[in-house]
Amino acid sequence: MPEFDLDSFKKTWQEQPVKPKYDNNEILKMLNKKSRNYMKYIFWISVIEFLFFSVLGVFYLIQSNESDSFLSILEKMGVHKDSQLVAKLDKIYLIVKILSLVVTGFFVLKFYQNYRKIKIEEDLKLFIIRIITFKKTVNAFILTNIGLLLVLMSAFIGFTFYIINIQNIEVSNSTLIGFLVGIIIGTILCVSLIWVYYRLVYGIIMSRLDKNLSQLKEIESQEN
Repeated sequence: MPEFDLDSFKKTWQEQPVKPKYDNNEILKMLNKKSRNYMKYIFWISVIEFLFFSVLGVFYLIQSNESDSFLSILEKMGVHKDSQLVAKLDKIYLIVKILSLVVTGFFVLKFYQNYRKIKIEEDLKLFIIRIITFKKTVNAFILTNIGLLLVLMSAFIGFTFYIINIQNIEVSNSTLIGFLVGIIIGTILCVSLIWVYYRLVYGIIMSRLDKNLSQLKEIESQEN
């Protein structure tokens, strides 16, 4: 009976080819399907946001008192409240709301178009390009919302100085500095909240999409 050689047995066993559980085509299909689902989630989240802000806008239009808090700040600075001032301020609010809805609606449409273009049986390189395009659209959506907030705050600052100048009001330096510091702190807090919200809601999905994208690029490099 031949002597059993454990080392030889180990070497032979290690040299045996291991058949992968899934081949590249199967992995590609799974990654494509997952990526498409992630895009679908982002699309529906953006739809919910659009509907939420639409309902909120209608609610504030009915209430017609959303400018009161800002007017109270102006009155503390010595600004005289009249119907013309209220009308101008309400007009600014209306423009901002319409602009916000238009921007959100535009990105909802872009998300939907990007999602519709994704095909599971698509060429790998083209599929990767579409995912990258979708990511850029998401980033543009986030930055645009932050930009809108900055435009809104800038409009309120400009409007304040305009009213002070029109009504010939003498404002002390300390009051003016306090107003500007309050606006800046409020803006930073709002931008931070928006950033945290999008990082939590979109960031989780985008991180998974990034992982899929890395795996897809790896498969592409193996095929080339």
